[in-house]
Amino acid sequence: MPLLSSLPVQLTFRRQLNSFSFVKFFHSLFYACEMVLEEEGIYGDVSCDEWAFSLLPLDVDLLSMELPEFFRDYFLEGDQRWINTVAQALHLLSTLYGPFPNCYGIGRCAKMAYELWRNLEEEEDGETKGRRPEIGHIFLLDRDVDFVTALCSQVVYEGLVDDTFRIKCGSVDFGPEVTSSDKSLKVLLNAEDKVFNEIRNEHFSNVFGFLSQKARNLQAQYDRRRGMDIKQMKNFVSQELKGLKQEHRLLSLHIGACESIMKKKTKQDFQELIKTEHALLEGFNIRESTSYIEEHIDQQVSPIESLRLMCLLSITENGLIPKDYRSLKTQYLQSYGPEHLLTFSNLRRAGLLTEQAPGDTLTAVESKVSKLVTDKAAGKITDAFSSLAKRSNFRAISKKLNLIPRVDGEYDLKVPRDMAYVFSGAYVPLSCRIIEQVLERRSWQGLDEVVRLLNCSDFAFTDMTKEDKASSESLRLILVVFLGGCTFSEISALRFLGREKGYRFIFLTTAVTNSARLMEAMSEVKA
Repeated sequence: MPLLSSLPVQLTFRRQLNSFSFVKFFHSLFYACEMVLEEEGIYGDVSCDEWAFSLLPLDVDLLSMELPEFFRDYFLEGDQRWINTVAQALHLLSTLYGPFPNCYGIGRCAKMAYELWRNLEEEEDGETKGRRPEIGHIFLLDRDVDFVTALCSQVVYEGLVDDTFRIKCGSVDFGPEVTSSDKSLKVLLNAEDKVFNEIRNEHFSNVFGFLSQKARNLQAQYDRRRGMDIKQMKNFVSQELKGLKQEHRLLSLHIGACESIMKKKTKQDFQELIKTEHALLEGFNIRESTSYIEEHIDQQVSPIESLRLMCLLSITENGLIPKDYRSLKTQYLQSYGPEHLLTFSNLRRAGLLTEQAPGDTLTAVESKVSKLVTDKAAGKITDAFSSLAKRSNFRAISKKLNLIPRVDGEYDLKVPRDMAYVFSGAYVPLSCRIIEQVLERRSWQGLDEVVRLLNCSDFAFTDMTKEDKASSESLRLILVVFLGGCTFSEISALRFLGREKGYRFIFLTTAVTNSARLMEAMSEVKA
């Protein structure tokens, strides 16, 4: 059965289908669907119903709306049809778990969803009135507030599995190279998989060591059979053997997955790729990074990967200087084909790959200097400054929020000190840092400059009600809503923050995403 997220059903009826008497719509019964039925002359002959399929629990702390099309529909096309679906999902949660005493959000979509949800609450005020809140905080965040995190290569185990094998609806298809057989196997990845649950949030460099120790412990448990009498053996077979066999099977699969990931990443020269990404995040060696991207394009490594790196360069530099933009675009189209031209238009519209306007590189220093010299000399100074990489909003935001940790010596990935471990200690996810800072302040107070730099001055909101009825336990429970998708790296980072600060995070997302899915959503060339 195809994923329900590929719906609502788009119907095209012919006259001979007038015998249809019942039509089922998934997610929402849109007005457009009724119009199609009416145009075909069968609206009065059918009964319509909808299945409000809004929340799918993928794990103990992860709910998905399974709307991968949400990102393109809203952030590229400006289609707001799914906002009502989000509002309905939030209304359902507040009906089940009581009102949310503290609401925070950032982004145009987040604000619209919040306002529509509040209207639903007011219309059905009696449902949650007097209820004791079970969830203390809710945070709504648009994907376009933080594109950088979604564009970075993932290095936590769950993120790497998603990047390599594609996790779909909480499960993954492991091929023969993982299963060590001639068959593929669909595996459910959640907290019930004890092996996976212990390594899912770990940096990949720690995973092999853990699996090796786990294998030794498992072998030691098997070896206990030696020397057992008949009664002990009976107990062992009835109580432990089944569990040990299941654990052994899962261990074998995850070892196979790790080996497969290692082979693919070694072939891709993953270390050089990560080094380039870190340089882009820190704003160092931009020329060398641009050359790396050009080489990546020329070697035709991957059209999606090349686009991702170009977008990461663009966003961290607040747009490419015209010369670089034209050069990279030309090389890309020559290497991968002119059919990608519309993709560049989409990326520009979404703000993922942009070109700096001629005046964008004028800095404050340059402006002051130009007033003291002749126009001709000022023109030369402008040319000099234009040749330098521009200080972008990302750089300013990064400095304000300390997204690039400064550590003496090597970052200890075995005992991480902060959320930066999800990117090898090089970068704290912007989305997660924003959530951390707002929760500490219980508002956006003191973050005005960050909000301005994010271009969200009109779309950052806080709604706090009396917490008299909220227990201390519920105030530690936080629902984070990602509109446009979230990555496993962000989930791992917030789980880490929860352990450090005593919070418990629950995640609601329109869909789980990664850099490849983001690029594919923008692409007009379908694989």
